[in-house]
Amino acid sequence: MAMPQNSTGENGFCFAQTLDFCPSPPPGDAGRTCGTPLSNGTTSSGVPSPSDSCAKPLCSTTPGEEEPQFREGIKYVSAEGEELACGWGGFTPGCLQLFNTSKGVLFFLCVASFLQGMTVNGFINTVITSIERRFDLRSYQSGLIASSYDIAACVCLTFVSYFGGNGHKPRWLGWGVLVMGLGSLLFALPHFTTGRYEARSAAEVGVCGGNQSLPCAQAASSLSSYRFVFMLGQFLHGMGATPLYTLGVTYLDENVKTNYSPVYIAVFYTAAILGPAAGYLVGGMFLNIYTEIGREIDIAPENTLWVGAWWIGFLGAGAASLLISIPILGYPQRLPGSQRYIVMRVSEAHQLKDGSHKKASDPDFGKTVKDLPRSVLLLLKNPTFIFLCLAGATEATLIAGMSTFGPKFLESQFSLSASEAATFFGYLVVPAGGGGTFLGGFLVNKFKLRCSGIIKLCLLCTVSSLLAIFIFFIHCPNMPMAGVTQMYEGSALPGGHLNLTAACNAECHCLQETYSPVCGSDDIMYYSPCHAGCKRVSKNLRNGKKVYQECSCVEKTLLPSPGDAEAGKCTSSCAKRPLLLFFVFVVILFTFLSSIPALTATLRCVSDRQRSFALGIQWIVVRTLGGIPGPIAFGSMIDKSCLLWQDQCGEQGSCYVYRNSAMSQYTLIAGLVYKVLGTTFFIVACLLYKPPPTESAPGSSGASENGNCDLQEHKPSLPAEEHI
Repeated sequence: MAMPQNSTGENGFCFAQTLDFCPSPPPGDAGRTCGTPLSNGTTSSGVPSPSDSCAKPLCSTTPGEEEPQFREGIKYVSAEGEELACGWGGFTPGCLQLFNTSKGVLFFLCVASFLQGMTVNGFINTVITSIERRFDLRSYQSGLIASSYDIAACVCLTFVSYFGGNGHKPRWLGWGVLVMGLGSLLFALPHFTTGRYEARSAAEVGVCGGNQSLPCAQAASSLSSYRFVFMLGQFLHGMGATPLYTLGVTYLDENVKTNYSPVYIAVFYTAAILGPAAGYLVGGMFLNIYTEIGREIDIAPENTLWVGAWWIGFLGAGAASLLISIPILGYPQRLPGSQRYIVMRVSEAHQLKDGSHKKASDPDFGKTVKDLPRSVLLLLKNPTFIFLCLAGATEATLIAGMSTFGPKFLESQFSLSASEAATFFGYLVVPAGGGGTFLGGFLVNKFKLRCSGIIKLCLLCTVSSLLAIFIFFIHCPNMPMAGVTQMYEGSALPGGHLNLTAACNAECHCLQETYSPVCGSDDIMYYSPCHAGCKRVSKNLRNGKKVYQECSCVEKTLLPSPGDAEAGKCTSSCAKRPLLLFFVFVVILFTFLSSIPALTATLRCVSDRQRSFALGIQWIVVRTLGGIPGPIAFGSMIDKSCLLWQDQCGEQGSCYVYRNSAMSQYTLIAGLVYKVLGTTFFIVACLLYKPPPTESAPGSSGASENGNCDLQEHKPSLPAEEHI
């Protein structure tokens, strides 16, 4: 893409074909200076600057002077006199200017969003069970840890998006990533400040006749106080990530051509989607390593007392975030050559009847706190923006619910372990979530859709995922479990009541607090080796799992080792598994497919100067109405399908076994409600959208026909109020 006179690619100062924004230019007079609209709404008159396409800029078109900007002593200077070179203070070496392009910014922002997604949406969801076990936390306490991120984001969004949107965006972004890295390191700190983790039972506990009473944990464990450290770490995560998805998006949008913007943003968000997928995969791998590295332990990862090395991922992500913040802090307020894209941009902001949307074009608007209420009012009077926010909230509810309970759904339906389910879910999210996100931006660019067309694409994606959600009418049957889904003799339980005691294990005096499922040689699961009546234990040399022998409750068969049971759940052989997985993939794909188009429509339906603030307000709406209540709503519905609850010394803990049919039904109901709402909001947003009159884009008839929102290079000057 590099031109002979421009080694910075598409964001250089010079043009192979001169852009003429002057009224009625005489032929051959392309080199004269003229008044050109600048980013602050004023015009430059006869002052050569990189932002003036009619002036003689810093780079030369003379052959032999292709790369003058890399010579010592040459600086990029904007119309306002600010330096546009990449570096830190006065340190701006020429080699760094190779990265002073939109692609360079995109790379570093992608790394930052990948780390954020991997940490907050990957590691946290994967290790939350291990943290509960290690630090004696209740479910509601771990819920507070998870929600601290959204609380911090909601607190900071208005401030960051309003002032950061009118400030030096890369500095806000760099400091945000640095704070996020500190949050990750703080989150891992409790591992190093506590004593060694001691499993509270010996290897033989759980075998019939070997059961020992496990003392009930104290009501208030001293370790549970570490939840405040975790909450502070998550709060720092939320603070640091706030600029990333508001200022980061608008910084990319401002520094590339309008029709390239969706692709850049799609790549950025694809990295953010791949982050959680990597978090699930890597986090699941770390959970198979014992938390006290190098120490011998006689329990396997399948054991409910096992605690994996949950902290390793946070250390690595924290260190990487600190490193990646350094180059981001070095970027200028805007990239060299970006002014030409701003001048060429056509406004697609929703037109208010009273014309108050023109206030946002004032160059001094939004620079002081007193303009904040007026900014909020302008956005609230924009019905397209409001309904896009509400549609985003419904989609965010589903995404938050899927990311939190997706692994649990797979674990229950297919009888997987927690680490297997997390890894499996990661394999689904990588192609469906990442591919859908990128494809959404690609489609907007490919068909050069205008704002109304983008909203219709979002509507099509939402309807497609709505139809795919009906797959939850089917489910995989529960694996038979003695005393839970059926009686020990194989008959159904009367009234669905639990009855874990039978004649075969009555003399074992089994404890309900010790949940350690085993799979009998009769393909029936038992609550624990004790409840299966097993008297001896050995180790299977083939797969390393414990094998329990002489199990009185396991029906004798003709197998070589009758009456045996193996640690862990029985493997499901559900015939509907491929069909269910395929349609779950489709739901995830189309849900994420609409994310970038919806974001692009939000950016285009508001005035240019309000973009960052509009994204901030949208994120507040999405988090308060979707991100925060989403997991709570899904969790409460899924809990209704619980068959077997944990008994913590008489208190109800987490759910051990779910009824798969009820889980699918409740997931279907929740999915239908939110998808129907999302479809309705997109329809209303499309109907109420009022584009600018065609006169506002003179000479753009060709662009209007194919939906291209970017002006061609031969087009005349636009009114000053149409530009940033």
